[in-house]
Amino acid sequence: MADAEPAIHSARSDSDRKTPAPAAAAATVDADEGSRKSLRKRLMLGIGGLVLVTSLGYGGYYAAVGSHYVSTDNAYVGADSASITPMTGGQVLRVAVSDTQAVKKGDVLVQIDDSDARIALAQAEADLARATRQFGQTAATSDALAAQVQAREADIARARAQVIAAQADFEKSRIDLARRQKLAPNGAVSGEELTSATNAFQAARANLELAKAGLAQATSTRVAASGQLAANEALVRGTNANTAPEVLAARAKVEQAKLDLARTVIRAPFDGVVTRRAVQVGQRVAPGAQLMLIVPLNQLYVDANFKEGQLTRVKVGQPVTLTSDLYGSGVEYHGRVVGFSGGTGSSFALIPAQNATGNWIKVVQRLPVRVALDPKELQAHPLRVGLSMDAEIDTSAK
Repeated sequence: MADAEPAIHSARSDSDRKTPAPAAAAATVDADEGSRKSLRKRLMLGIGGLVLVTSLGYGGYYAAVGSHYVSTDNAYVGADSASITPMTGGQVLRVAVSDTQAVKKGDVLVQIDDSDARIALAQAEADLARATRQFGQTAATSDALAAQVQAREADIARARAQVIAAQADFEKSRIDLARRQKLAPNGAVSGEELTSATNAFQAARANLELAKAGLAQATSTRVAASGQLAANEALVRGTNANTAPEVLAARAKVEQAKLDLARTVIRAPFDGVVTRRAVQVGQRVAPGAQLMLIVPLNQLYVDANFKEGQLTRVKVGQPVTLTSDLYGSGVEYHGRVVGFSGGTGSSFALIPAQNATGNWIKVVQRLPVRVALDPKELQAHPLRVGLSMDAEIDTSAK
């Protein structure tokens, strides 16, 4: 028993030495807390420094590069499509294309029945031949009228000679009558002879008046013939069978008939793709009716709708980089600003917004900017009208 007690005492002494004092434990806790605060402080300083460096870097990038670009994803592909309409009416004999079909410039799209056009052309050609022949007749009539004028001159000369002869007979009969009238009181001239002389005088005077009337008529006839000649000469003077007005008018009708005949075959105005075909074989179409649309895929453009605050430094001619949702960001298109719309999209809406109200809220407006695309890039990666695009303009370029 005496040996056991010292052993227990020795064990307790060892245990008391291994257990720290309360003051030492508190000191250890304070040291750990300070270490954690120091670590947190350094971490916060590091994060703050990283944010500061990032902000300075972004600010420098924006000042040097980013501020020179404006971008929008509100952009869409457009094109000046051709509306195919007939210039002449008739029944459709053949439709050579279908929707989505690619066509080349000059390809036949639609053929209209040309029977009426051919008949009209034949009639116009006949009218031209008639007009040419009539001009020849008019030119020949001038020679005939000139001969008639010469004949009227001869008639006038003959009428004058007749007047002279009648005048001479009149003078002779007047003298004979006056002589017999002087001798009649003396009985030297019988009553019958005096009557005969009086009758002869009256006949001579009538013949003189008749001759003068004939001269007047011949003169009038010559004047009429000269007028007809002048009128006919006015029709042919300075012209020939190719330049006569009637011939030119008839030739114009022939050309119009040929044009109408050619227009019965409708061809593609340029390379493109057929869309919205609305014509069928056997259908009777009228001039101006829309048959289909041709979209020129190598002449597309983009209308990018930028916010009004983004357009401060945007100018015509600045380069534009674009990407399409169709191909993704891996395919870039390059274009240039070619113009600005005359108004915002809302101003040309079917029902424009009316801002003159009491409860008004300002809405940022967008202005369409037209961007021309590179035809070579379009050929390599074709687009379609209406596709979405992302556009970025370099405003630093002049």
